[in-house]
Amino acid sequence: MEEPRKRVRPGRTPAPAGRTSRPRQAEVARLAGVSQATVSLVLADKKQGAAISEETRQKVLDAARELGYVPDPAARRLAAVRNNLLGVFSFTATFPTDVQHSYYPFLVGVEQEAAARGYDLVLFTGSSSGGAGAGGPAALSRVRLADGCLFLGRHAPAAELRRLVADGYPVVHLGRRDELEGLAWVGADYVSASREVVEHLARAGHERIVLVREDDDAPASTDREHGFLKGLEAAGLPAGPAAVFRSADPQRDLGAGRLRAWLADGVTAFVAEETDTGAAWRALRGAVRDAGIACPRDASLALLGSPPADLADGPQPTGFDIPRPALGAAAVRMLAALGGGAGGLRAAGGPGAPADDPVVPGVSGPGPPAGPPPAGT
Repeated sequence: MEEPRKRVRPGRTPAPAGRTSRPRQAEVARLAGVSQATVSLVLADKKQGAAISEETRQKVLDAARELGYVPDPAARRLAAVRNNLLGVFSFTATFPTDVQHSYYPFLVGVEQEAAARGYDLVLFTGSSSGGAGAGGPAALSRVRLADGCLFLGRHAPAAELRRLVADGYPVVHLGRRDELEGLAWVGADYVSASREVVEHLARAGHERIVLVREDDDAPASTDREHGFLKGLEAAGLPAGPAAVFRSADPQRDLGAGRLRAWLADGVTAFVAEETDTGAAWRALRGAVRDAGIACPRDASLALLGSPPADLADGPQPTGFDIPRPALGAAAVRMLAALGGGAGGLRAAGGPGAPADDPVVPGVSGPGPPAGPPPAGT
């Protein structure tokens, strides 16, 4: 018996065979080769999308036509109801309002940009220790009280974020998260900055360099390691597995004995990644102290980032500064663009930055010069 054909609503292109759901903006973005923020601006015909080239605009329109995309009328009705509230949700144990917290400068940029655009901020603390519904799906569901939400943190629950994106709720993650399809994000160019630090050490004469990092797959850590290895390769230095030391507990696993063994093997420079905990850098500094190593006389230290605020008064390593306030401001601009907010919007970056570029320039480095390798190495 032949299965009856489904009726097609007037004005809608028939869906491909086997398809049961309407095309989403994420699919239009993938087909057009642009970000979902760009698709949102083009399909909403926002005047503030003037920074988008006509070629990019046409690619988006062609992709939407090919997929048979039409805006969800329910989502449009919801988008029309605004309260000028932007949410900020942190996946840290304590919300980063302490000026010494590494996320605090992000919030400074978020607050300044939100105020300039006439938005109030709502701080969601459901992830804090002991908070109601901490870590559960309900904690993220509450962000829908705001017009859109920024998320901070190295380890965000992917399933809950996917659900928000699929529902068309405006979401921006502060930090690269391109493994989650359709999730808008802004981030710094850690790859280039990390490569520059390694090249700086190589120019100083170091031929064996080791990276100390935490053992997780956070995108920021992956980008830093990628840049570190690219720097070694560009300088013609050993870039094999021995060049990277990964540990789930650097304080436990990186001791004075391991450091002395590396020195005996010809390593003359040690590089640590910066994270919100600073675990790798703290462990490296502790091991150097316990081993009685004088820097830069016996070895040079570098940091892929800048020291935690509570260690800023110590010796300054070779490293770079992350434009945290600029990243926070760029995240607000992108969130406003996704939500159709008012004002001259740009998705990310400084003046003139293309609306589909989520990488914020301005990482400065390589910081204080590294010393040469010890004589005789």
